[in-house]
Amino acid sequence: MKLTGAQALIKALEMENVEVMFGLPGGCILPAYDPLLDSSIRHILVRHEQGAGHMAEGYAHVTGRPGVAMVTSGPAATNMVTPLCDAFMDSIPMVCITGQVPTTAIGTDAFQECDTVGITRSVTKHNELVMSAQDLPMVIRQAFYLASTGRPGPVLVDVPKDVLTNTMDWYWPTDAEVVDSLPGYRPVTKGHPKMIKEAAKLLLSCERPVLYVGGGILKARAAEALRELAELTQIPVVTTLMARGAFPDSHPLNLGMPGMHGTAAAITAMQKSDLLIALGARFDDRITGKVSTFAPEAKIIHVDIDPAEQGKVRRPDVPIVGDCRLVIEELIKVIKDLLGAGEVQADVGPWRSRVSGWREQFPLAYEPSEPGEALKPQFCLEKLRDLAPKGTILVSGVGQHQMWSSQYWQFEEPYTWVNSGGLGTMGFSIPAAIGAKVGHPEKTVWAIDGDGCFQMTAQELVTASVERIPIKVAILNNSYLGMVRQWQEMFYEERYSEVYLSPEVPDFVKWAEAMGCVGIRVDSPEEVEPAIEKANSINDRSVVVDFRVDAREKVFPMVPAGFSNDDLLLPPSQNETRRFLG
Repeated sequence: MKLTGAQALIKALEMENVEVMFGLPGGCILPAYDPLLDSSIRHILVRHEQGAGHMAEGYAHVTGRPGVAMVTSGPAATNMVTPLCDAFMDSIPMVCITGQVPTTAIGTDAFQECDTVGITRSVTKHNELVMSAQDLPMVIRQAFYLASTGRPGPVLVDVPKDVLTNTMDWYWPTDAEVVDSLPGYRPVTKGHPKMIKEAAKLLLSCERPVLYVGGGILKARAAEALRELAELTQIPVVTTLMARGAFPDSHPLNLGMPGMHGTAAAITAMQKSDLLIALGARFDDRITGKVSTFAPEAKIIHVDIDPAEQGKVRRPDVPIVGDCRLVIEELIKVIKDLLGAGEVQADVGPWRSRVSGWREQFPLAYEPSEPGEALKPQFCLEKLRDLAPKGTILVSGVGQHQMWSSQYWQFEEPYTWVNSGGLGTMGFSIPAAIGAKVGHPEKTVWAIDGDGCFQMTAQELVTASVERIPIKVAILNNSYLGMVRQWQEMFYEERYSEVYLSPEVPDFVKWAEAMGCVGIRVDSPEEVEPAIEKANSINDRSVVVDFRVDAREKVFPMVPAGFSNDDLLLPPSQNETRRFLG
């Protein structure tokens, strides 16, 4: 069967069971948009190419399937660099298709030409410039295979315009042909049995162990296996920013989130532990603080599918390369066999009591608003949490509101938390929430944003309105770049440089209405609950709630950048009792 390259591209996407893609047409990719009209794929027209990338990410976060974005060449491709880097940092499966100038024009500085492959090489798991229409089916199959196996990540396919217009003979590669075409790519999924047995023995021998759970647990669909391991061994669990929801917050073994703005119990438990079982975690600098002082007495078991993570920051005593779910399932079997053979687990009861005491004595805390004072952002999040329908997906931007969201929301289910962890991309929230809603249209999706973040990508609410993708947005509006202000106040002697945003411009209610959304402004505590209830009751349009919150509020606990986790700063109300963390 003879097809044009464009027809082959769209047919290949259909064969990969792509149901939706996010994009914006332009000259070089235009041939691919014609057969799209006759395809089964839903295309969502974005207002900026960055939005397409973040929507694809949001979709991938909640479904586990690769998100797909398609844009044209030049500036469209460079606008995709931020989402690609974001997906690369957070191991999000994503396939991005970009147009390119005709093969005969490459290298001539043609209109809207750029070296897309060169520019994106460091922010993709794989990228490729397709030089023949005949190669398209194999390249697309490779892209989806690479994006979704091993350590997931973004793959970019750059397609020149003449490759899209040339003809080819249709074929569809088999799974075996795809694997054989990538001889250097053989991800290890099963952990080494000797290492797993060694890990099991070490785990049973330690008295102060902690399960240090990263986002790899979610990528591996390992939440159930994690819970079984924790309950079998009765080891306390900490879930990183990328792993929120992997282990229920209400579970008595959950200590919350570690890291720069984690809970006192989680941070201190890691510091005082004698064993860290790192599962799909990468020892990020926001977790370790000053590396030389991080968990000084702890031995390390590190499970990760990416061998490059082993020893990158902290040398493990027992490295295990493999898929987290498969490794944990084998680890559970070995532990049960050892216990059945008479091996005795060290008594972790005193340790559990100790960390539970920290959790009870040092809960997350803030001072409630006095009459006439501005709203507290934490109060708004608590109300949003309490009034949210079961299964609500929470998406956040980056900054103070992101940290408060991860702290004050109650995460009971996996895949209900979407955020930009590694790259920290302001403007992530709105488009990612749209992508999440497309992935799970039956669920309520709340996007938590700051006034600074919101202004970067708010135009995508037009996409939400036109495409009938209703999301709900809570802006924690403090008229500042909040996290920058917090740092300037604490570490720059309150010298507030270029951090103040106008409190009345823009008018977010009018802006929301202009984009086809419902706009609500909230100024006082008594208005919070009615506003949230109204927002939750509207399901045919997007809703934007502008919460005018106190700019003086800071995120606590906090480990200052470059400091040891032992230098944890608690809320002012808890500082006098800090000595009990010893």
